[in-house]
Amino acid sequence: MYSEYYKLRKNYENLEENDSRAFPYIKPYINKAKKEKDYTKLVQGYKDGIFYSGSDEEKLKYADSMIYAAKLSGDNDLISTAYIDKGVIYYYNYKRFQPALNEYLKAYEYSKNTGNSFLKYQNLYHIGVVKSYLGYDEEASRIFRQCINHYYLKTKEKLHPNEIFNNKKGYLNSLHRLIICYRNLKQFKEADSLIQKGLREVKNNEDYSQEKGYFQLSNGILEYQKSDFKTAVQNLNESLIPIKKTDDFASLSVNYFYLGKSFFSLKNNNQALSNFKKVDSIFQKYQFILPEVRENYEILINYYKKEKNQSQQLYYTSQLLKADSIISTDFSYLSAKIHKEYDTKNLLDEKNKLEKVNSRGNFVIISLIILAAGLVILLIIRYKKEKNIQQKYDLLEKKLRNNEGNLKEGKISNPQIFEEKKTGLDEEKIEELLRKLKVFEDKKEFTQKGLTIHKLANQFGTNSKYLSQVINDCKGSNFNKYLSELRINYITKLLFENKEYLKYRIETLAQECGIASRQNFSDLFYEINGIRPTDFIRKRRQELESKGAFSKLNPI
Repeated sequence: MYSEYYKLRKNYENLEENDSRAFPYIKPYINKAKKEKDYTKLVQGYKDGIFYSGSDEEKLKYADSMIYAAKLSGDNDLISTAYIDKGVIYYYNYKRFQPALNEYLKAYEYSKNTGNSFLKYQNLYHIGVVKSYLGYDEEASRIFRQCINHYYLKTKEKLHPNEIFNNKKGYLNSLHRLIICYRNLKQFKEADSLIQKGLREVKNNEDYSQEKGYFQLSNGILEYQKSDFKTAVQNLNESLIPIKKTDDFASLSVNYFYLGKSFFSLKNNNQALSNFKKVDSIFQKYQFILPEVRENYEILINYYKKEKNQSQQLYYTSQLLKADSIISTDFSYLSAKIHKEYDTKNLLDEKNKLEKVNSRGNFVIISLIILAAGLVILLIIRYKKEKNIQQKYDLLEKKLRNNEGNLKEGKISNPQIFEEKKTGLDEEKIEELLRKLKVFEDKKEFTQKGLTIHKLANQFGTNSKYLSQVINDCKGSNFNKYLSELRINYITKLLFENKEYLKYRIETLAQECGIASRQNFSDLFYEINGIRPTDFIRKRRQELESKGAFSKLNPI
């Protein structure tokens, strides 16, 4: 004979997620469980409330009630499940990684000794998601491979159809997350292989339409990477419907971003801009952006800069600063939290297990001593490195305060000396070129991208040979070194004098002074200033914060 609980759930268990028609049956289910103090059933009732509620706020309320009921039950597995479900709401419905991680870590504490493998790997999967978001793709990929192996084997066991379905979902989701890790690691061949595997698994099964949408999205991104832009657009458009249906605005913004880039590559600027602006609309609404999509604003800024539309350029620059602020704040919090409360605890737990299993305790003690010695050596090395960086920063700061930079002033004491060294140029021509160089320096025209001696000579109405002679003799260096010093001194001065620039990413600073790549910028900055730009920014930030110039500065 079926129980009253079973009969109530039968009325709604086949409804789709977020269908409020379930609540005339869920509420009696919850009330009955409360009255009978059946906390296991009460947890199930609140879990159903989360699933069928169409409001994100209501989902959170039911999640809190689920945690409360789970704690009354005293069942650690139920408590862990409740915390995971609340974390999923924060992550999936709000894309708020910080509170999501807090819930996952609480779930981890309750599930450490669980015999429920599904629960263990469910939490492990969500920790992997946070690690991937932080950019720890190597670590995340190892986690997702563990999850894939576990869930795949479970789908082959003789289990209840619902259990097989849940494990199949876990398998497909882990597959999708591993694809993202491979894409971030530039392992496109491995990503492609998993995409095809995923598409074969889901086929046209309606139960897995959401997962199919994610595989199509990944396929579209991969086709873009291969420069097959038409196929990319086709795949991306096909993935839009299932992703929109799930209200996954983060994946939706990734979709629009790559649609925009594909249309840009196809020279269809109208469609490209339309999709880029959809990304901005999502950011405005939810105040969330994935690091992968950050370039969306750089593209819009550069586009409107070329169009000489200053208002749009200013707007998207402001949006980029907001995006950087949110990303950096998230990263600072999450990185410290996951290392301190998951990685370290996980390692300590493993160490404790090994100590119990392994009777040779001396071996463990010796290993720990070696580890401690290694840490001391690393700390000494780090201290010396930090001391050297501080000395370099102090020296550079002194030069900046005394206006003793490496910038060449564009003057010579006796032009006749130059005339004796080089034939074919008279004193008047030398002075004319020096005046033009002075204007070039004053107007910061050296920030032009792709500037060469030939382009500059054409701008000055002379030839590159004459211009090169003047720069060599009057500036004391060749053209490339002269240009590099102008650019690096310019950006160094901005970083020192304007604290807003300390919020910029290295790529943005490189573009600001006309240098094409992050690595080239970093190398030139080090060559000219004796310190890496990241270290200079860190030291300058510390100096300003210690003086109370401002209370909080977002990290790079």
